[in-house]
Amino acid sequence: MINWYAIYTRPRHEKKVYEILIEKEIEAFLPMIKKVSQWKDRKKKIDTPLFNGYMFVHIDYKDRFSVLQTKGVVKIINFSNEPVIVPDWQIDSLKKMLTRPEKVQLENYMKIGDPVVIDFGPFKGMKGIVKVVKGRQRLIISIEGIMQTVSIEIGVDELKKISDK
Repeated sequence: MINWYAIYTRPRHEKKVYEILIEKEIEAFLPMIKKVSQWKDRKKKIDTPLFNGYMFVHIDYKDRFSVLQTKGVVKIINFSNEPVIVPDWQIDSLKKMLTRPEKVQLENYMKIGDPVVIDFGPFKGMKGIVKVVKGRQRLIISIEGIMQTVSIEIGVDELKKISDK
């Protein structure tokens, strides 16, 4: 069965890997955005990968060796020794978002249950856990001594994930 898989490339090899995969007639997707790069004497907008070191291939997993033998490819992303299938809807959503690349920006990866701290504003320094209630992102604070929980609606841009260290 043909699915989308994320692959990891050598640093700064994404564009070359993409070109080689296309030459091999392997369907690949390298999300790109324009970034302003600053040199001493000038600024220039350059196309850069949205996800450094990552791109996507649309293959039957049994044909993975053609991808893995491509110069610059390090590996197909796996979790628990299983290849990660990227759902079609996520690739389609990325492609739609990139029709307006000037509006796209990377965010800190946060999932429900992640410990976070509020980075700025009147609640700066508050720690809690990310939760979504009725489609709204909320910061949950549990006061374990009295077994009570409170939450506040918060924008994801105000949060910073607390590292697992």
